[in-house]
Amino acid sequence: MDEIDIPHYFLCPISLQIMKDPVTTVTGITYDRESIEQWLSTAAASDAMCPVTKLPLSKSSDLTPNHMLRRLIQAWCIANAKSGVDRIPTPKSPLHRAAVLKLIRGVSIRRSSSENLEALKKMEELANDGDKNQKCMAEAGTAKSMISFVLRCFNDQNFAGVDRALRILRLTWSPAAENKQIVEENLDFIQSILWILNSQIENTAKTEALIVLKNVVEVVNSSFLARLKPCFFKEMVKNLRMNISAQATRAVVKILIQSCPPGRNRMEIVEAGAVFELIDMELGSPEKKTTELIFCLLAQLCSCADGRQQFLRHAGGVGVVAKRLLRVSPATDDRALCIYESIARFSATQAVVAEMLTVGGVTKLCMILQADCEGFLKKKAREILRLHSTAWSNSPCIQIYLLTRYARA
Repeated sequence: MDEIDIPHYFLCPISLQIMKDPVTTVTGITYDRESIEQWLSTAAASDAMCPVTKLPLSKSSDLTPNHMLRRLIQAWCIANAKSGVDRIPTPKSPLHRAAVLKLIRGVSIRRSSSENLEALKKMEELANDGDKNQKCMAEAGTAKSMISFVLRCFNDQNFAGVDRALRILRLTWSPAAENKQIVEENLDFIQSILWILNSQIENTAKTEALIVLKNVVEVVNSSFLARLKPCFFKEMVKNLRMNISAQATRAVVKILIQSCPPGRNRMEIVEAGAVFELIDMELGSPEKKTTELIFCLLAQLCSCADGRQQFLRHAGGVGVVAKRLLRVSPATDDRALCIYESIARFSATQAVVAEMLTVGGVTKLCMILQADCEGFLKKKAREILRLHSTAWSNSPCIQIYLLTRYARA
């Protein structure tokens, strides 16, 4: 390949590689599409310019495909195939907003089920074809269209196309103000997701529904979250128990974490049985990122009395915190210490204090002080140890230097 004389006009002025999809800018210079798009995306809006001519180049400038040059490059590659030159495949035409809007109209207008399904199928194929298509579809209002379609299916009690609509919605979702507004104005959308989760639809569609719900909950305001009903949290906990998929489980935990701030919601989550389910999940040794989420939610639930009560009622609660300390990540350590601090400060009966010692929790607190941990973690560990230094002072795990450091209360 190095010995082959490559025509200089086959090379992109930016990457200096053979162009796979040559496009010409308004300045008359031809670049490889990927290179010039990346160049424009990284430039400031007011500083975008043609790399060769240095003339101003708007980010919204049309890039005209140079079909003649592409054919010449492809022919040259074929002619030099024996020398190790790979053929350049014909690039797909970029998706245009007009094409997306036409498909959206095909889904939005009440037509026969087969016509809707055909439009949804085409939209799903486009959405699966890369980030550029997803961005174009998002800007054209695809998410709003899919939300409306799911609501229509919910009102008609018709599942035809719901799975595709959810997948398209997940792929084209963005936290845009328009999407946030349509969700906040349609509390029924939450009910439609619960309807899907309670149906006999495939687990893959339920996973998509939970991921969509997670995306929605992350952008709505607190007043919207405060309007969520107890049945919502019961359904979320039920899906934790069902363990549909790892993705679905993480989505549910994120939904509950996001829903926690309104005080009433925290109580509803506890009453739905989330604490027991989370501890049982953690005893099953899930993935690291799932553990981090579980401890984040447990720390929030243990900030209220009922949450701590449920936590202590589970035989493995105190023990699993001790087991995970210093074994997962600093984020998990932080949340685990928050749980222990809440328990030690507000719910520490004699039996609980003894259990923390028996299961190795006190030992782990001492280890944190000696380990290469962040200062804020050491500070939390010290505060917890100080709370019950009298009860723990005779334990073999408390070194002499720690006893001299913390006077008995």
